[in-house]
Amino acid sequence: MNNKIKVILVDDHAVVRAGFRMLLAASESIEVIAEAERGEQAIHLAQEQSADVIVMDLSMPGLGGLETIRRICQRDEHAKVLVFSVHDEMVYIDRAMAAGAKGYISKNSAPAMLPEAIEKVAHGELFIEAGLVKDRSGQAEVTDYQTIINAFTAREFDVFCLLAKGLTVHKVADELCLGYKTVANYGTQIRAKLNVSSLAELAHIAVKLRLMEK
Repeated sequence: MNNKIKVILVDDHAVVRAGFRMLLAASESIEVIAEAERGEQAIHLAQEQSADVIVMDLSMPGLGGLETIRRICQRDEHAKVLVFSVHDEMVYIDRAMAAGAKGYISKNSAPAMLPEAIEKVAHGELFIEAGLVKDRSGQAEVTDYQTIINAFTAREFDVFCLLAKGLTVHKVADELCLGYKTVANYGTQIRAKLNVSSLAELAHIAVKLRLMEK
């Protein structure tokens, strides 16, 4: 009888997935049953496979990690998603957990952290890597910006991050598989919510919130 924890790996880099698979192969209690490189594939696999935990990156082309988490959890309230990301900022952790994730660890963590987190999440526990939850005190301006951004939809957040990195509207549209006008409208909404008028100001806010460091 196979009592292993069944895992789906979701990351857009094949080499990274291979590394995860090798790491987890050393565990006697975990089995990787499927892999996906995009959010759309992850949603399909989550419906087809009886996985115990879905290990997911946030930075992916197409649907994006946050929106993928939200859709998976909408379709299955018992879904258990563990985020495994290079991003260790609180804004990402907050948004991932709000979308329905049950755990969050950084790719900079020790190798043993991944199987430990998978086991904790599989058994119904919430797991956030120690050290990721930082002191939230700071300048009022930063707090205000983070509050506004935390209220963004998953798609608004994706567009905000890409625009702040300097991508043109056309490039953002290509990256997220959206129409040019749709992205332009998102950009207008984002600037209005943050009360700024330029992409340079968006980048300035992203720097303040440490979203540009990765």
